[in-house]
Order: sequence, then C-alpha cells, then structure tokens
Amino acid sequence: MNSWDESLGSETDGENNSQEQDNRPETSHNKNCLLSHPWKPCRRPHAIVKEWLLRLRLCLGTVCGMEWYGYAILGISTAILSFLMDLSVTKLLTAHQWLYMKLEGNILLQFFCWTLYPACLCCFASSFSHNICPFSTGSGIPEVRTMMAGIEMPHYLSLTNMFTKFLGLICTLAAGSTAFLGKVGPFVHLSTMLGAYLSKLCTLIQANKMAKADDEMLVVAAAVGVASCFGAPISGVLFSVEVMSSHFALRHYCPCFFSAACGALTFRLLSVWSGDGETLQALFKTNFPTAVPFYPFEILLFAFLGLLCGAVSCCYLFCHRLILRFTKTNRVFIKMLTTEKGLYSGMVVFFLASLTFPYSAGQYMASKYTMKQLLTSLLDNGQWNSQFRNASLQVEPSLGWSSSGIPVYLSLAFFLLMKMWMLVLACTLPLPAGYFMPVFVYGAAIGRLLGEGVAYVSSTGGTSGQQWASINPGGYALAGAAAFSGAVTHTLSPVLLAVELTGQFSHAVPILLATLLANALARSGHRPSFYDAISISKRLPHLPSLRKANPRIPSTPLGQVLGVKSVQLQKAAGPVEVQHAVNSSTDTQIPVVESHESQVLLGFVLPPELLMFLRHCKAEGLEKHLDEVCCIHPTSVLLSPHNTVQEAVSILTLVGAQTLFVADRGRLLGLITWPEIKRILEDLADEI
Repeated sequence: MNSWDESLGSETDGENNSQEQDNRPETSHNKNCLLSHPWKPCRRPHAIVKEWLLRLRLCLGTVCGMEWYGYAILGISTAILSFLMDLSVTKLLTAHQWLYMKLEGNILLQFFCWTLYPACLCCFASSFSHNICPFSTGSGIPEVRTMMAGIEMPHYLSLTNMFTKFLGLICTLAAGSTAFLGKVGPFVHLSTMLGAYLSKLCTLIQANKMAKADDEMLVVAAAVGVASCFGAPISGVLFSVEVMSSHFALRHYCPCFFSAACGALTFRLLSVWSGDGETLQALFKTNFPTAVPFYPFEILLFAFLGLLCGAVSCCYLFCHRLILRFTKTNRVFIKMLTTEKGLYSGMVVFFLASLTFPYSAGQYMASKYTMKQLLTSLLDNGQWNSQFRNASLQVEPSLGWSSSGIPVYLSLAFFLLMKMWMLVLACTLPLPAGYFMPVFVYGAAIGRLLGEGVAYVSSTGGTSGQQWASINPGGYALAGAAAFSGAVTHTLSPVLLAVELTGQFSHAVPILLATLLANALARSGHRPSFYDAISISKRLPHLPSLRKANPRIPSTPLGQVLGVKSVQLQKAAGPVEVQHAVNSSTDTQIPVVESHESQVLLGFVLPPELLMFLRHCKAEGLEKHLDEVCCIHPTSVLLSPHNTVQEAVSILTLVGAQTLFVADRGRLLGLITWPEIKRILEDLADEI
C-alpha cells in the first residue's frame, strides 16, 4: 500500500505541475514534459529531437494531416529500397555470368561455377536468417495478413527481421532462375515493417494522442510493396484488397492509392535516372499489334487457356500441399529443417542447379535466362515457329529456347514439366523468398505453348483464313501469366498487374476472361490457395485460411471455446477491490456486474477512471463504492454464447472494438478480445 500511495502522490504532484504550466508557451511546456523523467538515458538529446519533431509537426500540420506525409514517405522509401535491392541483385547476377563466361572451354569448372555460386548464396541466406531472425524466412504474406486481421505478432515487424529479410532476399534473388524464386511476398513484408515504424513516427509527432490505428498503415504498406516491385500502383491496391485484408475499409482507398502512386512513380524515376530507360514506361514494355490485337474467334482459345491454367494450378497446389505435409511429418526433413537449414538449402539448390546446367537438361529450359529475361522472351509478339524455319528472321527473345535445336514447343513443354516439381521443391527452402513471380512466369510459359501450338497448326494448313496468319503468341503468354498466378493465389489482381506491367490494355478482356475461368476451377471444392496452404501448415490464427481447412471452425459457438473469466468488479466495490483489479487486469474495459453472486452485467469502466476513483478515495479519506464515483458505461454490442467465432471476429473487425462481452440472459460469461481470439484460433488450428 505504501508504494501504491507514493505512486498516487507522484501522479497528483504531476497533475498540479501540469496545471501550473498550462499558461506557458506550447514549446516550453512540451520540453519540460520531455525532461520530467530523470531515469531515462540521454535525456537532453532525446528532448532536443522531440522538440524539433514538435516544431516540424507545427509547420507541416498547417497543410494536411501528418499521416499523409507518412504515406508519401512510405511510398518513396519503399521504392528506394526496391531499387537498391534490384541493383544489388543485378550486380551479383552479372558477376556470376562474367565468371561463367571466363571459364568457357572447361566444362568441369563451368559446372562448379554454375552450381556452387547459387548454392553458397542460398546456404548463406538460410543460415543467416536462421541465426539472426528465424521469423524472416518464407514469403511473409501469410503472417502479414494475419496481423492485418487483428492478431498481434510483434516479432514479425522488428527491425532485426527487416534487416535480415532484406539481406537474405538479395542472396535468394541472386541465385537467378536456378532457384526460380521471386521477390513480391518478402518485399510486401519489408514494406509493412517500414510502415509500422513510420506509423510510430507519425504517432510521435502528431498533436493529439488519439492517433489512427497501426493497421491502416499496414494496409497501405501492403499496397505499396507490390507497387514498388513492378511500378504498378492500381494492381498493388487491388492485391492489398484481395490477399491482405479480410475486411477492407473504404477510408483506406485514398491513402493506398496515394502511397502506391508515390512508390510506383519513384521506382520508375529511379530506373530512368539509372539509365535503364529513357522515359517512364511499363516494366516489361511490349509492342503487340493494336490494329487487330485478337480476332473474335480467339476468345474461345483464351477461355480454353483459362481452363487449362486452372487445371494445372489445381495440380500445382495439390503438390504444394503434399510437400508441406511431408516436411511436417517426415523425420529426416524435420531434423534438417530444424538444425541444418543452411546445409539443406545448399544441397537442394546444388541439385536444382545441376539440372539447369546449360550443358545438361538446362539447354532445353533456357536456363541462361534470368527471371526477367524469361518473362521478356515469353511475351515476345513474334511467332517463333516461323523464325526457326527461316534463320535470317531469328530474333533475340527466341535464341535461348532454340539453343538445343529442338522445336520450341518441345522446349516449352520440357520447361513446364521440369519447373513444376522444381518449383514445388524450392518452396521448401527455409530462406526469404517470394512465390508470385515464378508462377507468373510459369503461366506465361503455358500461354506461350498454346499460342505457338495454334500458330503452328495454322501455318501447316490445318486452318484457312487470313485471320490465322497474324496470331500473336505473346498475347496468350500474357493471359496465361495472369490466369495461372490468379488461380494459384485465388485473386483477380494479376489481371491489372499484367496490363500495368506491359501496357497492353488491348488484351484486358481476354486476360480477364481467362483469369475468371481459372479462378472458378481453382476455387471449386473449397480448395485453399497457395497462401492459405502456408497458413494452415504453420497453424497461423487466420480464420479465412482455417475455414478452408475445416469449414466447421467458423461456426464453432463461443460458449465452447471461452476461456476463464477475466477480472470483474461489482458496482459496490470498494478501493481494495478496485486496486486489485487495476493491478491484475490488462483489459482496456473492465466489466461491472450487479454482484458476484448474480453476475448480471451492468456495463464497464475504463482503467483511467478506476485510478481517478482511487485518487478520490485517498483525497477524501472515505470508503466509497464504485457506482458512487465512476460512470458505468453501457455496452453497445453484446454477444451470446451461441454466436459463432466467425461472427465475433467480424464484429471486432467491423466495429473496431477491442473488447466484446459475452452474456447469457444478462449474466456475464466472459470477454472476447483480440488476444482471446488468437488463443481460440490457435486451439482450433491444433485440431486440424
């Protein structure tokens, strides 16, 4: 009691001091408040920095809210981070290519150069990530969308995780098309980490302490991550809506588009200033014919392509779920992925690199191409078959696919067969890696194969008519890329991404048709998407993913999963009981009941009001009851034990509440908070 009385006395003294300082200027008042904690180290530099931040807030706050400056800074800084990553990866890939060419003439040394370089990079990325921050491995999107659903996972937003993931992702991408892994997922995670720190900075320099929730900055950061990877702001926002947010609020649209536009513009300007382009343009600029981009009868072929991509995606997702289940049950894999992650990554990448060696099976898979070169070659608008029949017409995009001398459609078919299981195996690597770009390239290869097949049939006399003479296989590749990646992720945002990446708005209708049909086939039977499968495998408390694994989970009544009752007060509670509640409760709302025997819920009180109650009782020296001093707030939303888990999560998300009370006929049964929801979902996930 003595320590509690001393703390109350110090709070009273602090209030008196603050009342005496109300008439002072704002800057001096804030400065005195900053210097009021003598136990903090570096008090004076800390106070000077905060004072300058307050002055900056006063200057900038006259134009617009500080959060808008945060959105702009988020977009610009994320784009700079993306550009630096691409520049570093390009340097490492160029060094590998230079070393491989210098060893020309000695196949054995070239083999070791081709295999050991990416194997060592991936081994380093896996070991570094495991030793510094184990949370940095994988895509990061399943964890980010779990946090955006309201579940707190603070380790995934740490500064250590950000540094580890950035460096590990550079090493993964530098492995090239050997590992066949991408950038999008981890970079979205990096963007959300940056957004979390900017959100704290905006809260620090805002005038009022009622700052916006951090989840708004996370939603914006998810959109900026995609926009800064490809310079595609519209598809970035749509990606944030479809993949990241289970409930997307309308107030997020303007901040998302504003920040994504800042990021995309900065990313493209940096490309121009670095000499990669002459002006602002699409990342994969194509020159499809615009007069007649496709003929009406080709709509049926695009529809068939969508169904084909949907069927292949079902096969790919099945293999992916199978390998995830195998790595969780096989003892050898469990031991390797627990204690020898670096060795496992090096062995797997060495094996994949051996298969892609240009003097072995790699000559049939265009293995010398990087991921960007693969996509650029597949989107070429020329017909490769006609180029192979006339050597004088051969162009650069098709050279990598014809080095072995076999027909291009056989090379594409071999590429698809090999990359299917190679990509599934690469998904088990415990390192920072993205999986969207590989499936995007894989879908482009499916579309290119169909387009080349149609062009070949038309050129051999299988069909007649002038319209078949100008078939564009690049359009089929673009539609296949959007359809397959959309089917794998269960989204439609790849449609806009394909259009923004290439600037080909003329193919928007067939691309959308193919993606819709692919999604319809991939979603049939309540199959989980790629990210849902990872969430289920990691048993993350993400309700939409758990619903795919077990449709009965969302309909579980709250009465079956409620935990022990939290701290509660009766309306006639005295100072001793209130003090015990303040010391033992961490809830933002403490329920008040008629009595502990009846358990009839009257409402709730806030912890600051309880501190005022204790202060009031100490000042007057009287033993008063809680309802005589504090205002008991009525509950606006009351849940029943018959309400389901899905309904509780939806109400918490839509209402924006932190606490919901569960009562049966007016009797309090328990509380529903986000930590409680996390516990419930984790318990339900263990039953899968």
